[in-house]
Amino acid sequence: MDVILERSHELKQALVDFVLDAEGELAQALETYAAEQLRRGSGDSTQQDLTIDSFLTDGKVGDKSPLELFIESHPDLAESDRSLINSWHHSFIGLFAISNIFPDGFELTNWLTDKRYIVKPNNTQTLQAISRLKVGEILLTRISPVTDSYWTFSGPYTIMGKLGKPKLAVAIGNFKENYKSNLYSDAPDLLEEAWQSVEQYHQQFVDFFGTDEITLPGYQLNKKIAEFQEVITEKTFAAAGIDTSKSLAEVAEAAGIGDEEIKAAAQEFGADSNVVSEMFNSKSSKSKMVMPKVDLPAELKKAEQVTALSHPRWGQMFLPTYNKVQAILSAEDWQSVQGAEKLIRYYLEDKSINAFIWHRLAQQYPTQLENVLQTFLQRPFRLESDLDTLLQEFHKPIEPELPDIASVPIHLHNLFQEALGEVNKSKPKGKGQQKPAKGFQRG
Repeated sequence: MDVILERSHELKQALVDFVLDAEGELAQALETYAAEQLRRGSGDSTQQDLTIDSFLTDGKVGDKSPLELFIESHPDLAESDRSLINSWHHSFIGLFAISNIFPDGFELTNWLTDKRYIVKPNNTQTLQAISRLKVGEILLTRISPVTDSYWTFSGPYTIMGKLGKPKLAVAIGNFKENYKSNLYSDAPDLLEEAWQSVEQYHQQFVDFFGTDEITLPGYQLNKKIAEFQEVITEKTFAAAGIDTSKSLAEVAEAAGIGDEEIKAAAQEFGADSNVVSEMFNSKSSKSKMVMPKVDLPAELKKAEQVTALSHPRWGQMFLPTYNKVQAILSAEDWQSVQGAEKLIRYYLEDKSINAFIWHRLAQQYPTQLENVLQTFLQRPFRLESDLDTLLQEFHKPIEPELPDIASVPIHLHNLFQEALGEVNKSKPKGKGQQKPAKGFQRG
């Protein structure tokens, strides 16, 4: 084992001890960070260990990371040690497939970004424990750089075995849910493109509907969303240089794609689906990302009223109760509105009601919302100064996380479509039986 690899293990153990034995601000920062992270997932021992490991590199005590505090508290560290520890700021968590096996480690492919890494365990115990793993097996773990050419396991790992496409798509969907801020940690270009796609979608929404907020009966909104998707499809074809006036056969020939492949995709996903256009887009565009298909969720298609909201950072929201909240805030006596208190509680407690929605209501109904919350909370409350604190109290992020409407890497998009196809093939034939895709798709 390389000297620097062994040294990385020694330094990591010292760093973990330093943080876990700490008192004061560092201990408080760890407790706050852990509470926030563990709310997202299962809270099992593996996730707890991953949380501690990520705090070492991503946590903050004031404006400094635990890595920086460790270096400051050990002035006798060699410059090579300082450099190695500082490089751990680039550590990240991923869902990795084993693509190759070496005597002292592995080549791992991060499924989220399709990037490959040579990863070597930095202790014999870990090397022996994972020596039976085979190519194709999936690992959930964090890795840290050791040199310019290879990395090491930073924290614990979960062996998920070999997964078929449907189960792999579910695993990636679960990763997205539990580690939203780590989706493209090792690919800032993909992250930037994903955020840009949210802004682009918002602008297309406003251009089509003439506003960023529209309320319609569920079945009507569903039709309008389908029309909106057709417009997006047209624009995507045009951007890819595809002539939409031509027949599918002509387009297929020009794109170098089989006519049957086009028809199969159109039949599978609907002729108005942008999935078909993205099949061209992935072969004719320089973009590394594609936009997921947007559908009104099935349970909302029969709703009496549904409000669609769009924002360039928060993405798109479908709310069947937004008009009811507006009615509560417009009433002279809000408590006389049936179900008002229950709905206010729902808006505070349910994670689907994000900070943007609250701030929008605060902008539209400032006085009324302040009065409602004062009465509901039974305590002094000032909207201007206390709203964000209240939202954080109910575990709502103040800053947006990458929304579901964001474009996804082409390899993930293809995986989800193939997974959906396998699921549908395994089902008994019936009318309209389709299961919503997991992960980055909207069903």
